Amino acid sequence: MQPMNLPVISHGIAALAFCGAFLGLPRGTPRAVRAAFLASALWATALAVSFAGVSLPRGLNLSLVALRYGAWFLALFSLQVLPVAVALRRTLIAGAGGLFLLAWVLPLLPDPDTLLTRWLGLGGLVLSFGGLVLLEQILRNASPASARAVKLLTIGLGSQFAFDLFLYSQTALLTSVDDQARAVRGLVDALLQPLVVLGLRRLQTEQPGVFISRQVVFYTTAFLAVGVYLVVMALGGYYVRDYGGTWGESLRLLFMAGAGVVLATLLLSNATWRRLRVFIAKHFYRNKYDYRVEWLRFIRTVSEQDDQSDTARNIHAIAQILGSPAGMLFERTDTGSGFRATSRWVESGAALDYPPDVNADSEFARFLAEREWVIDLTEFRVWPDRYQNVMLPEWLLKRDIGWRLVVPLLGPTGLEGFLLLSSPPEPFQMTFEDRDLLKTVGRHVATLLAQQAADRKLTESRQFDAFNRFAAFVMHDLKNSVAQLQLLVNNAARHRHNPEFVDDAIDTIANTAQRMTGLIEQLQAREARSDVRPVNLARLLGEAADRGCARQPEVCVAPGPEEASIEADAERLGAVLDHVIRNAQEAVGPRGPAITLSLALEGAQARIAITDEGPGMDPDFVRDRLFRPFDSTKGSKGMGIGAYQARDYVQRLGGGITVETRPGQGTTFLIRLPLCQKQNPES
Repeated sequence: MQPMNLPVISHGIAALAFCGAFLGLPRGTPRAVRAAFLASALWATALAVSFAGVSLPRGLNLSLVALRYGAWFLALFSLQVLPVAVALRRTLIAGAGGLFLLAWVLPLLPDPDTLLTRWLGLGGLVLSFGGLVLLEQILRNASPASARAVKLLTIGLGSQFAFDLFLYSQTALLTSVDDQARAVRGLVDALLQPLVVLGLRRLQTEQPGVFISRQVVFYTTAFLAVGVYLVVMALGGYYVRDYGGTWGESLRLLFMAGAGVVLATLLLSNATWRRLRVFIAKHFYRNKYDYRVEWLRFIRTVSEQDDQSDTARNIHAIAQILGSPAGMLFERTDTGSGFRATSRWVESGAALDYPPDVNADSEFARFLAEREWVIDLTEFRVWPDRYQNVMLPEWLLKRDIGWRLVVPLLGPTGLEGFLLLSSPPEPFQMTFEDRDLLKTVGRHVATLLAQQAADRKLTESRQFDAFNRFAAFVMHDLKNSVAQLQLLVNNAARHRHNPEFVDDAIDTIANTAQRMTGLIEQLQAREARSDVRPVNLARLLGEAADRGCARQPEVCVAPGPEEASIEADAERLGAVLDHVIRNAQEAVGPRGPAITLSLALEGAQARIAITDEGPGMDPDFVRDRLFRPFDSTKGSKGMGIGAYQARDYVQRLGGGITVETRPGQGTTFLIRLPLCQKQNPES
């Protein structure tokens, strides 16, 4: 048992310590800080008088506790070391003020002593917990210049609040006051005042500036909410025990178990965390986003080295800003005639199918390039006039696809492409901040795409330079071979009747032929003199089929129009057909079914189809690698420029090459070429 006068002495010393701290404050200390020390001194004096046996009004102790904590909250705010929002300040001060008023209402109710004890425990627990939360934010976000002062202030005030938290938690759970802890509390507070005063003096000298991030507010708010929830559930459990009769203890345990399950469910729910983030952004900050955090995360994502492609990382970097689970990137084609889906990113689930290309001259593409607006498809379906009733592609408006946003990617030379994002998790409402942020990061990604395209062209140029050097070596070898043959011809007139000369000549010719054949097989492209004239396609297909029949499997031509003609170099176009036919034969194998050539007319164009029943190709390979120069699947046997040169020449003629293929279902190369003007129905 402690001496009867220990609580009186303890709180009397505390009152003197608070008064001494008040007198030791430096000039310029905010009035709210001085008021906090005076309120603490008044609180300690009232407790000392009460322990001495003097009868004080009921509710005075509880009201002084509220006054003390309210004064310290105002003191912390006045130091400007905690830049919290006005709403949070009002909440904390309103809580202390409400408890102060409640202290004078409870004595008017039945059984006031029990009510005052319970509310003293509950109110003191909540206020001391709030004080610890504020000090935790100060300590976590203190600048290096103010770190020492903040540590001293946190230790001094935090120890007081922590001791109160222990004392009031016992009071709230047991509905009684721990006499031992209450007796020594005054001495503990007195011993801590030098640390508080020293910390305040250093803060005044160093003028610290503290930044509080959204992450700290988010987790602190969650921590505070969980603490309040546990306190309320504990009080509810004890209420059930007191009024549950013989089943009271069992009902209390059942109540607490159910409360624990509810808490775990809320903590593990992604929707709960999203709603908490939205609540904090709306009520604690003027801006929806912490732009410093978002920008750092964006840069970190686009610069990561992982299994994703560069374009997929770009999609991921923008999608994560809104929490969108999927996205697809459309880039400008090499010819600039449209925009093609080149990459996709999906957080989880099945891969998305690539939609059709978008024409660069379409109203949709012109709208993105001229207006630079982010299109919210949900809003567009209801109010299309807000987007000037622009005509969108039909596939983009289908609800089952799940696209929500269209983000233009404006680069130095115009519209580099656009990005599709699926709907972010609810709750989500598009605001001007979302649009501005998406446009900004979209410009950054457009610059990256333009830079990547320039890098690819530079790489291709260097590869062509290397190829030209290789061709120079080949020409050197051919020149040597020609020189040998020329020497042989020059000596033939004098030595043609010499058997040894004839044997040597045959060996030389055989060796030269072998070397030239090897070089020709390695050289996959050759420069030819351009000889553009009307070419009959039916005859050209027949000649290509005859050449292809020299290898297996055979090549057959399906019946078609006989008089279709185009303007082209017959030799170079024939080389394009030979390349595609040879690849089809290699894919099918010598014992496979025949390769089929067919010719059809589609308006002002002729369509040549080369079909095989081979193993087919993966659509991603066709999209990303088939027409890329120097990317060959044949290893050292090929240089990977045949398909590239074939498409390049067809595009020069004003046509195009598309591929229809699926693994295990064969492949069809479709070559479309413009007909001669005299055969064009539209001419």
